[in-house]
Amino acid sequence: MPTEISPEQQLSRAEIEQAINSGVERYFNDCRARVPAFIRRHFQYPGAIATNRVALGWDMLRAPVNLLWAPMYALASVLKALTRKRKGLGWLYSAAALVPAGFTTRVQQHISDLILIELLNDGKEGELLESYLLEALEALYARHTCEAADHRQFIRTIEPLVADALSQYRVTRTASADITNSISCTVLGAFAFQKFTPGGIGLGVVLASIVAKTLAARDFIFGETAGNWYYGLFPPEPSWTITAGVMLTVLSALAAFAALSGMIFDPVQASLGMHKRRLNKLLDHLERDVNRSTQSSFRPKDQFVARILDAFDLIRTGLL
Repeated sequence: MPTEISPEQQLSRAEIEQAINSGVERYFNDCRARVPAFIRRHFQYPGAIATNRVALGWDMLRAPVNLLWAPMYALASVLKALTRKRKGLGWLYSAAALVPAGFTTRVQQHISDLILIELLNDGKEGELLESYLLEALEALYARHTCEAADHRQFIRTIEPLVADALSQYRVTRTASADITNSISCTVLGAFAFQKFTPGGIGLGVVLASIVAKTLAARDFIFGETAGNWYYGLFPPEPSWTITAGVMLTVLSALAAFAALSGMIFDPVQASLGMHKRRLNKLLDHLERDVNRSTQSSFRPKDQFVARILDAFDLIRTGLL
């Protein structure tokens, strides 16, 4: 533990570390107790509307860029995991660490601020964990009539851990939106077109075929009715121009939908316990990192699930 102890103090390092661990444990237990109320306020109706309403505006442009950039960030995250502490590959780890997660949307930043202010600090100014540590240390020193040790270094150590954990939580918002899009495309393709469309690309291919058939039937030599019948039996192959145009339109529409989809799917995730599991996992990793003074270990798997679905979509459409 990064706690400084002067030689004249009579307490052992083990006693001080035990007091700090006790304060940390009480702090995170209280944070976990606030999770259900936090979810009710911000991820269930009517709070979910207020939480996601901030997406109106520039987020409608940031969301498409983030969804397109997400595979690159996922690849960089895999490279970081594979090259961490590998001799001779430090340059690759450093390069992968420089890859940004994408634009921080207003919704992502809003939720991060809510977690920091309401969940981690209980609406109070300053670092709430600091008060827990002070209380535990003061109780210890009161029994030994010693002056308190400097805990500032400990607080400075955990600040970057909290910042990195919140950054990773923001990434899950993009991944959740991508997973939501994949599920929405699958449902839409099944009910509207009786096709299996596991993503925006698959849905774009189906719609491109429909557009190509409609255009070909309109120009059929024996009229549009005969053309619909003929091309129903012998579907025309859509041109690359039509396919690219339709895919771009579909992906843009999905990205715009993703920016506001939290109004619909945050309450669904809340009812399924997904938000609770995600927030508790964030707190568990933070507590572990604080106790061990290690680097941030919070790495949600949502983005990798989203990339698997994207790969399946590409394979299904023959583009991979």
